[in-house]
Amino acid sequence: MQANITADFIKKLTPKGKPFEVWDNALKGFIIRVQPSGTKTYIVEYARHKRITIGQVSAISAADARKEAGKRIAEYIQGNDPIEAKKAARALTFEEFVRESYAPWIMLHQKRPKETLRLLALGYPYFGNRKLPEIDAWVIERFRSARLKEVKPISVNHDLTALRAALNRAIDWGLLKTNPMRTVKRSKVDSDAKVRYLTPEENQRLRNAMNAREEKKRKERDNFNQWRRERGYEEYPAFGTYADHLKPMVLLALNTGMRRGEMFNLKWSDVNFAGRILTVVGATAKSGKTRHIPLNDEAMAVLQEWHRQRKESELVFPNSDGGRMDNITTSWENLVRSAKVENFRFHDLRHDFASKLVMAGVDLNTVRELLGHSDIKMTLRYAHLAPEKLAAAVAKLNVA
Repeated sequence: MQANITADFIKKLTPKGKPFEVWDNALKGFIIRVQPSGTKTYIVEYARHKRITIGQVSAISAADARKEAGKRIAEYIQGNDPIEAKKAARALTFEEFVRESYAPWIMLHQKRPKETLRLLALGYPYFGNRKLPEIDAWVIERFRSARLKEVKPISVNHDLTALRAALNRAIDWGLLKTNPMRTVKRSKVDSDAKVRYLTPEENQRLRNAMNAREEKKRKERDNFNQWRRERGYEEYPAFGTYADHLKPMVLLALNTGMRRGEMFNLKWSDVNFAGRILTVVGATAKSGKTRHIPLNDEAMAVLQEWHRQRKESELVFPNSDGGRMDNITTSWENLVRSAKVENFRFHDLRHDFASKLVMAGVDLNTVRELLGHSDIKMTLRYAHLAPEKLAAAVAKLNVA
């Protein structure tokens, strides 16, 4: 129904058994809606399927309602959507979104939620107080540039990956239309240059340092027990083959390429001594996929001996309370310092495992399977360690 919506026309409108609407002849999109109860409401449909309520007839005149409708239509033509403006006004800030919505979700769905929250918090000084729809590529680039002055490009890429995932989740939940990071590029990283493995001399120094550490702990225990014995106190049990977890963890990492977190989660039920196979369960693996690692002689000997010492525990490497271990930073740093092995992280034991396999002629796909990489691109960083294959390829061009 169409008519010229005026005060006189409205007075003549009578309710019906169902709600109905009257569209104005002069101003397209200006509507009055009449309910069976008699309530009459001004509405403006400023775009297809987009309408907002102006007010009831009892609160605003027809002339003022017409002006308001015209104003809303003009604003939309100029690029301002009233509905989106209301949504933006009600939108969460980035920090509110992370704390109230995203954090509870990742606590249930991610393996390392605390690390993700730490990375996201790095952005709070730059856009934490901004509403989600107000975050744009420029402010993210500003954050990225500031971080590049503090840490290496690969670390900044980790920051951006965490941020991108959070904003994608906001889109999935209808809190954001598009991801402002779609134009933000990752920093270029020379993956090959990051591979760090032990030279034969460093390997020997590391093993010597582990043995020296073990011997030191034994002497300290013997001296302590002698002190207690002289005073009639109960003695502490003597150490077994290994004084503590560090040496078996290092040797296992060197021979299996397992990540530190994977060893923290490893259970004795994951170790098949008869089949000489160790299983990294998908639920605890970074890739989310289960993989099986054959155990060589040294890995088998380490696990068998450590099992004799710690078989009462469900976890292979429990903490002092029997729960999951979560940190070996101090003991590891002291070890590499005493071994005089510089610039070598615990994670580099994994690189050492892969590098030695490639240098021994093992194909990259097999290395990928052993490491649990979901993409061969991750494994290609070790390709340059097999120069004989590259030389053989180039040799095919030799002219007879």
